Amino acid sequence: MNRILFGGILAMLTASAAPAQTVPDKPVSIVLVHGAFVDASGWKSVYDILTRDGYEVLVVQNPTITLEGDVEATKQVIAKASKPVVLVGHSYGGAVITEAGADPKVRSLVYLAAFAPDVGESVFELATRPVPGEPSPPLLPPSDGFIIVDPAKFPAAFAPDGDPATVRFMAASQVPWGLGAIQPKLTQAAWKDKPLRFMLTTQDHMIPPTTQRFMAARAKAKTVEIASSHAVMLSHPEEVAAFIEGAAADMK
Repeated sequence: MNRILFGGILAMLTASAAPAQTVPDKPVSIVLVHGAFVDASGWKSVYDILTRDGYEVLVVQNPTITLEGDVEATKQVIAKASKPVVLVGHSYGGAVITEAGADPKVRSLVYLAAFAPDVGESVFELATRPVPGEPSPPLLPPSDGFIIVDPAKFPAAFAPDGDPATVRFMAASQVPWGLGAIQPKLTQAAWKDKPLRFMLTTQDHMIPPTTQRFMAARAKAKTVEIASSHAVMLSHPEEVAAFIEGAAADMK
């Protein structure tokens, strides 16, 4: 056999027999909670990075019909985690983790352009705080107990820095947000007892930066500001994953 050919075959066999390089499992589980008008698929890029880096990552698929139902769905996923949990919420998902994060398995909270209500406070109260000079979300009037973002204005309001085709599809495939999720007052505020981080999106047209800054300061959060739209996990997945991993590292 030709020596060059034989050498090439031998190299391929040796490479295939070599053990694959694996990333050590991390001693932390990460649970991702999406917000209103979208589903959990928006976490795909962040999920890929975190799992590549060795984390157990679980993703909640919230119906966003009632706050109680979303909290229960999140608790069910927390229960499946095999390790102590970093609980991450985007947008309305921040209200969900504020309530569900009281679970003793949750050791740390991460808010991404998110609501962080206090006990006795609703998402509605935070969402309607007056913020002169900053845009408000282009919501259509409630219909049958649900609201959506005006589809024509969704791309510019939700994710102007995202992939245009993806964002147009998100606008067309919106998940209606139930008034039963927006109006109830929270009974627990996990951020009062647990360490938290807050990523504040300075180009946000859904939750005004001023409102985010108020909530982050009130919760005494470790805060980072990023020049991003509301959909920061779509436009800045590497930065979001690193931010979450920082919270995980703090737990050691």
